Amino acid sequence: MVRFSGYGPPVGQSDGKSGDVEVLDVAGRAVRITNPGKVFFPERGDTKLDLARYYLAVGDALMAAMGGRPVLLQRFPGGVGGSSFFQKRVAPTKADPWLTTTRVSTPNGTTSDALVAADLAHVLWAVNMGCLGFHVWPNTAADPEHADELRIDLDPSPGVTFAMIREGAAETRALLDELGVASFPKTTGNRGIHVYARLAPRWDGFAVRAAAVAVARELERRRPDLLTAAWWKEERGARVFVDFNQNAPHKTVFGAWCVRANPHGQVSTPFEWAELAAIEPRELTLASVPARLAQRGDPWAAMPAQSLDPLLALHERDMADGLMDAPWPPVYPKMPNEPPRVAPSRARKEDA
Repeated sequence: MVRFSGYGPPVGQSDGKSGDVEVLDVAGRAVRITNPGKVFFPERGDTKLDLARYYLAVGDALMAAMGGRPVLLQRFPGGVGGSSFFQKRVAPTKADPWLTTTRVSTPNGTTSDALVAADLAHVLWAVNMGCLGFHVWPNTAADPEHADELRIDLDPSPGVTFAMIREGAAETRALLDELGVASFPKTTGNRGIHVYARLAPRWDGFAVRAAAVAVARELERRRPDLLTAAWWKEERGARVFVDFNQNAPHKTVFGAWCVRANPHGQVSTPFEWAELAAIEPRELTLASVPARLAQRGDPWAAMPAQSLDPLLALHERDMADGLMDAPWPPVYPKMPNEPPRVAPSRARKEDA
């Protein structure tokens, strides 16, 4: 049996049990990794234990980003390429009575007990369950009523290149800088970029989403050739979609420093704005990111808690100008001042 202590290398020797279980000593807990040699990333050859070691290596930065928050687990029991499912409900077991959970709600009011990323032991417990994706709530378990993160999701529509995503991120930063809001980017681990702003815990998810809608609309006004706030895909064209609904209450976003279930083992990686022109998502993997973090440090380490008021002022201006709310996702109940939830082409046919 091989044991790990903290973030360091393995210590001890095999106990002769054919390597079926590794026990990691993490955050004062003995976390079992069963079938540690199981290949999770066939194209790369990385195993379940390699994934656990990755999270140990980036542990401080990971906990700074998502520690204490509820998480939705995206599980791939057979590794990348196999079947997957989302797990929201988690309960402590006789083997792991220390698991921390918290009550969360879905848009329709259904409640469940979600895992809290209370420490690295909880993260590695999920890795052992085949988790290849932590989707993180915008609030802490200790304060579920307040969303303390604004998350601007720059989503590539068909025909959008990563160079366009970079340009959209630069426009987003410029707008937030103009409003006095410090912003912090990360790759999504796929083809997009997320731009975060940490907030003082004073506003609920409805207010944060309203601010995100206002940001999306203002970006579209400034760069209609590049950016769009159009909810309906038929209206977007080959433009970067500023997905404001990622800030809707109870909505989760793929976590910083988390490994995606893609063949390359890409990581949703925070980076400095100075790196924007050169950042390449395919290069940011579970193999390369630990060394990068050790060399450069955590670019989100100085993320301050800020006011949402400058962005809410944009929202209030739009409402005063007679704009309606933007459409909500279909799983949410109908909201006040929301336009009809029907695609424009369909609406035209119904009118005809």
